[in-house]
Amino acid sequence: MPSPIRVAVVNDYEIVVAGVAAMLAPHHDRISIVELSSGLPVLSDVDVILYDTFGQIQGDGVDLEDLVDGSDARVVIFSWNLQPELVRAAIERGAAGYLSKGLPADEIVAGLEAVHNGETVTPRESAPSADRDTTGEWPGREHGLTARESEVLALITQGLSNQEIADRTYLSINSVKTYIRTGYRKIGVGRRSQAVAWGMRHGFAPDRMRTIDTSPTA
Repeated sequence: MPSPIRVAVVNDYEIVVAGVAAMLAPHHDRISIVELSSGLPVLSDVDVILYDTFGQIQGDGVDLEDLVDGSDARVVIFSWNLQPELVRAAIERGAAGYLSKGLPADEIVAGLEAVHNGETVTPRESAPSADRDTTGEWPGREHGLTARESEVLALITQGLSNQEIADRTYLSINSVKTYIRTGYRKIGVGRRSQAVAWGMRHGFAPDRMRTIDTSPTA
């Protein structure tokens, strides 16, 4: 039996990286999550870095060199945003793969295995869209926020304007306003300052944490 692929999951939110790790955990014979990093560069010797785009810089703005930090790890972008130009920009910047966050865990694992084997993996045309809340975790899910509403609220908590949020998430400005309106309704606020205060109290400020699995490998 080949050794499991060593994977680091990277995002600025602890709940997000922990959710990805939990989703992939049943496939421990194929994937070994050896590091979870929030807002920190990867330190472990890993085969693949899975970069979750929740609330993060995307497209050609992703600093892949900083992520790999001189290692031979291959970077896979894990995102709800599947616009062809966004995928193309990430691949041209050096990403080895781009996977939809709407995929079931077994397909995500298969994609990581393909990348580890030297393939470049990109979303198929029928890949699930961002509007289907499926796998993973995000801040505010327990309060009824969808993944998109949560991401927009996270960026509001970070201090971004509506236009900056649209640019970051590759959404139209009208879509951003819609997610703000529906999100505000769910958390019971009416103003941006109230939303920021609510976000700070409920885990929407970026984390700074790292968990490394130091157990011996076969």
